[in-house]
Amino acid sequence: MKRKSDHPSFDQTLELLRAHGFEAVPYAGVAGGALVSKHGVGAVLVPAPGSKNPEALAVALAVHPGVLVRGEVARLLDRGYQKFIKTSQYELPASASQLQAIHAFSEELKQLTGAISLYNESLGTTSDVYRYDRLVGRELTGREDAAPAPAEPWDPHSPGN
Repeated sequence: MKRKSDHPSFDQTLELLRAHGFEAVPYAGVAGGALVSKHGVGAVLVPAPGSKNPEALAVALAVHPGVLVRGEVARLLDRGYQKFIKTSQYELPASASQLQAIHAFSEELKQLTGAISLYNESLGTTSDVYRYDRLVGRELTGREDAAPAPAEPWDPHSPGN
């Protein structure tokens, strides 16, 4: 006998979010996506890929939660000394109130959609991208798309000598 899923469908999830004060509108940037926003923070949800598991969630994140800047969900960029709000056109320093809003939005979204809440994410806001200034230009190892090693002026066989 087939078990009925306890998780609501994608449309039912959007209705549940609307009932809790979220605004959900279609998002043109992602096929089948919906921009879900509340208090100046948003994320793009899409229907989860079909799964044979009845316990699977009906929604997936296409764009992780971030501050809304001119209708675009901004990414959170961590440069080691400060977090920044980054869009396709702007890069702005993130304020404490923006970080708190992203964190509160993320936690509420996870609770309502039934997503797993991880311990490290529950402690505070996690960034989408980490770009530490002391790591810029370092050789990447173990990856095929790694940048070539920088020229070493003391080595006569180094490229560029």
